[in-house]
Amino acid sequence: MRNFFELFNLPAQFDVDGKALDTAYRNIQRLVHPDRFVTASEAEKRAAVQYASLVNDAYQTLRDPLKRAGHLCALNGVPIDNNAHIQMDPLFLMEQMAWREKLEAAQDSGDREALLALDGEQAMLRAKQLMAVKGHLDAHRFKEAVTGIHKLMFLNRFGEDIRRAIDGMTSRD
Repeated sequence: MRNFFELFNLPAQFDVDGKALDTAYRNIQRLVHPDRFVTASEAEKRAAVQYASLVNDAYQTLRDPLKRAGHLCALNGVPIDNNAHIQMDPLFLMEQMAWREKLEAAQDSGDREALLALDGEQAMLRAKQLMAVKGHLDAHRFKEAVTGIHKLMFLNRFGEDIRRAIDGMTSRD
């Protein structure tokens, strides 16, 4: 697995200096952008396109906290398998059911304020969960970080469901 932190000459840690990442990205892109290889051989052009694609993927991964967390776990031998059955704690599962019920009730009744309140509550939970993941990563507890990342993935998807419901009500108004 390619270490994206090394690619940009950054320390492999959850907190990333955004300006340093942006600067490193622009510098590398200037060197490998396919437009610089118009007169090169086909093999060199293909290599430039592949490397530019890798650099873009690495940049997008390190810019996104969730992807960055997953990359750190994978680098440390604990990859995130999005298709694996993850054992969630029963309390979190019960909370999920309660949140879904709140979402459905607000949608059924057309209660935009309830949706907005649920969205605000979920935003706070996502921020709290991201901090928990950061804590696990900083302490090199990668298995716990993976569990936290899966929770955060659920919270992000649920947040998208809430925003779609809000947008659906807005378009009906």
